Amino acid sequence: MNIIDWSETLRMELIQLEDQGVVIDSLPAHLREISGSQEELAAKCSELYQSRLNFRAVDGYPYVEPSDIVSIEKESLFHAPSAIAADRGILLDRIQGAWLGRAAGCLLGKPVEGWERGEIRGMLESYGAYPLQHYFTGRFPPQGLEPWKHVQFEQNTIENVAGMPRDDDMDYTILALKTVESFGRGFTTEHMAQMWLTYLPPFMTYTAERATYLNLCSGVGIPEAAIINNPYREWIGAQIRTDLYGYICPNDPATAARMAFQDAALSHTANGIYGAMFISAMNAAAFGLEKPEDVIRAGMDHIPQRSRLYEALNWILQVKNEEPDWEKAGDRLLDRFAHMHRVHTINNAAIVGLALLYGERDLEKTITIAVMLGLDTDCNGASAGSVIGIMNGEVGLPDKWTRPLHDKIESYIAGEGVQSISKLALRSTALASGGKA
Repeated sequence: MNIIDWSETLRMELIQLEDQGVVIDSLPAHLREISGSQEELAAKCSELYQSRLNFRAVDGYPYVEPSDIVSIEKESLFHAPSAIAADRGILLDRIQGAWLGRAAGCLLGKPVEGWERGEIRGMLESYGAYPLQHYFTGRFPPQGLEPWKHVQFEQNTIENVAGMPRDDDMDYTILALKTVESFGRGFTTEHMAQMWLTYLPPFMTYTAERATYLNLCSGVGIPEAAIINNPYREWIGAQIRTDLYGYICPNDPATAARMAFQDAALSHTANGIYGAMFISAMNAAAFGLEKPEDVIRAGMDHIPQRSRLYEALNWILQVKNEEPDWEKAGDRLLDRFAHMHRVHTINNAAIVGLALLYGERDLEKTITIAVMLGLDTDCNGASAGSVIGIMNGEVGLPDKWTRPLHDKIESYIAGEGVQSISKLALRSTALASGGKA
């Protein structure tokens, strides 16, 4: 079994370096040639890592994108926590809403994860179900797509699931909960590495997480584990892991973002880290704000203002002021970020922002927009649904979307297995209120 495809690793690393402002033509010619045996390609990847301090940057590169928390905070506008009512019943309702909204959005997007917008629309239109208003059904299977898309779709339609099936988006939320329960709010990146190696199955990790896991098992320390042979370090992996920190930090986005940093820094750098901080800060801010736009801005305040992610999110806010139709806005978004991989942080975070803005605090509108735009649909549906779940609480979520979850979730995190979503909400509420469930 080839655990690492060195050809893909080298190709993706060159793309990543160009994205972060490295002059690719200045690299030695042999390092720009994606050819040779697996051993030769691995040696090229190693040489790129060893040479990283000597890379020449593009003249006038406009972005400032640090990966350490001190510099990130200097580039951001961190806020002090605001007062919030400590009523445990209200807090539980909001956190239960967060878990349910996240699971509903994840389940909705799971059958079409990785599909293009046109493929999703074409399938829905073929049986008169566009725009999307329900979980996907197996009664109308897709036609003419790659075989893996047919298999994935069939496995995850509403008829073939009983509750929330295992998904990495939900696994990492549970692992974050378990981490804070184990080490407290002051957990470190080293603690997170320990949690991964103890509770997270290695072959249930992907892209940046898989690369980091292999590094940790090879004895690579932090922070090199996030960099060596990891061209996915600005992809979406960390962004899907950090909602829980917002759940347990109501109205305190700064603390949530700092906790997200400790998690994300294990496997990601720069915008990969910022996506995690943005999502966690939004979830924390959602407890005290009424408008999705304000929630987005609160999240943006906790990432560097001179980063590509901040620029993308600010652009989405401008588009909302210019374009009343979400479909036209979505087309503009997909065109602007067409060069990015479908699981990059920036394009998918932009989709989450767009879905929140045009969803107008309605769970159905929000998660269906997030999914109909394609790309990493389960991740985007989950992230957007999480925020709306907090804003509306469980009592404000439609039974249409929560009932099919059957208050049940499956996890591959060791020791968790199949359990109730309400139990996870109780455990989270205990952390949010400083007590025990």
